[in-house]
Amino acid sequence: MSSDTTLAKAPAAPDDPPVHADELTVVPQRRLGQWAAAAAVLVLLGLAVTSVLRNRAFQWGVVADYFTTDSVLRGLWLTLWLTVVVMVLGFALGTLLAAARLSANPVLRAVSWGYVWLFRSIPILVQLLLWFNIGALYPHLFGVRTVDLFTPIAVAIIGLTLHEAAYAAEVVRGGILSVDRGQIEAAQALGLSRWRRWWRIVLPQAMRAIVPPAGNMLIGTLKGTSIVSVIAVQDLLFSVQLVYHRTYQVIPLLMVATVWYTVVTSVLSVGQYYVEKRYARGTGAAR
Repeated sequence: MSSDTTLAKAPAAPDDPPVHADELTVVPQRRLGQWAAAAAVLVLLGLAVTSVLRNRAFQWGVVADYFTTDSVLRGLWLTLWLTVVVMVLGFALGTLLAAARLSANPVLRAVSWGYVWLFRSIPILVQLLLWFNIGALYPHLFGVRTVDLFTPIAVAIIGLTLHEAAYAAEVVRGGILSVDRGQIEAAQALGLSRWRRWWRIVLPQAMRAIVPPAGNMLIGTLKGTSIVSVIAVQDLLFSVQLVYHRTYQVIPLLMVATVWYTVVTSVLSVGQYYVEKRYARGTGAAR
């Protein structure tokens, strides 16, 4: 055979037939560390729950006896009523502060900023005590003794409202700023009035950013009302304190308040979920 004779190449094997996706076997990735951590957490959680249920010091029978007593239910009602009043007044004042902060008037912007700065800087307990003792600074207001005007419940409403308004102003302002400027310009181009622009264009879109922090504020306000017990407002916490000061059953009565707070905050959390879902319609967050 001649040296320059080339060897014939073997015919190429036909390509393998394509494999369909449904014929593939999917093997999930093993995450042994995550499963071990989950098992450890479940074991610790089970031990904690067992310890709470079997610890006789909690006196769950006493908790059941006082859970629906008249004094506790009256305190719960006052807590809920105070929460609603403070949130409504706080967001009304906070909306005005947010509008002032976004206005073109430098005086309004400065006053709004100063209010938010001041009331976010002072602890709520200090604010309540200052309002409770306002009679030491102004013995008479409008010809009436200050101590007669500023009753404990009035002090609670004023102090909590002014405190919540500072945070509500920032929540509303952030929600308004989250709306794309192009939406407002498009509404202006269509000739919509200023009121209709805010009511039909800005507010529905701003609510997507306002509702989550507003829901957190509502739950925080509900729990924060317990601080009014220091000025003798008979809310839920003060009501159970009156009982255990008489019976010396501190732990079970505190558990009564704890369970009621947990129940109410859980209901509010469910409501917040559906409100968020409603305002998130048409967006990816709705899923």
